Amino acid sequence: MTEAASQPVRPELPDHLSVDPRSPHHVPAVFEHDIGIRFNDKERHDVEEYCISEGWIKVPSAKTRDRKGQPLQIKLKGRVEVFYR
Repeated sequence: MTEAASQPVRPELPDHLSVDPRSPHHVPAVFEHDIGIRFNDKERHDVEEYCISEGWIKVPSAKTRDRKGQPLQIKLKGRVEVFYR
């Protein structure tokens, strides 16, 4: 048996992905696998949304909430790398 046959097929990682299921950039098939995000050569575990081509990530601010009760998000610009673990 080959190694490729034993691993499940993973969908290609999109350029723009969001954790929020209400977003048009949410792809449920990708979240069935463990994803890693490296931002400016440091691995981040708090990323809510990313865009590789535009070079940004969105992370929640500490305690600030918007008017709907969702965490306010901060956009950080830099080099974004996404990979499967």
